[in-house]
Amino acid sequence: MYGWIWRTLPGGRTSKALLSLLLALAACALLLLVVFPWVEPMLPFNDVTIDQ
Repeated sequence: MYGWIWRTLPGGRTSKALLSLLLALAACALLLLVVFPWVEPMLPFNDVTIDQ
C-alpha cells in the first residue's frame, strides 16, 4: 500500500516525501480530533468501581 501511495504522488523525491508527511499528519489529526473523541465514551476505562 505504501508503494502505491509513493507511486501515485506527483513530483520528485522531495515533494513526495513532503506530501507523504502531510498525509500522515492529516491522518493523525483526523484520528485525534474526530475518531478518538467519538469512540472514547464507548470505552470501559471510565467505569472504575472500588469496593471497600
